[in-house]
Amino acid sequence: MPLPSSSRRRPRRVSPEILGAPRTRSDQLPDPEPLIATLAGGVLEVIAGARDVDQLARWLDVAPYHALVTRAGLAARARSAEGRPAKQPVYRVASVHRSQPADGVVEATVIVEMPARTRAIAIRLEGYDARWRATSLAVL
Repeated sequence: MPLPSSSRRRPRRVSPEILGAPRTRSDQLPDPEPLIATLAGGVLEVIAGARDVDQLARWLDVAPYHALVTRAGLAARARSAEGRPAKQPVYRVASVHRSQPADGVVEATVIVEMPARTRAIAIRLEGYDARWRATSLAVL
């Protein structure tokens, strides 16, 4: 039975500014490099079923969180259909390429090498309430 059209809509992005979190300038934020690499690895672990997506919720905005929940669910169903257990992925962060298109915003691409493939993870971080939050996330 198909889902009603209202349940297939993408979650609406709620800006932290709307929720009362003040925008933070770059000079008031920590170095984003460690967070970028750690977040990329965490995303791979969520998709592999080795980590719960709620462990990354602190650093994810609403839309990336819901997208990751959906992707993890699809991966879990695929593993279940094939009879494969969830396991810790083996990966190495090969490189991190980042740019700062605006004050308090960092866009990064993380190249991650795995035994069977190489993946790129695109992350956009924005500074809110004196910390970084991922407002966009894509695993390629």
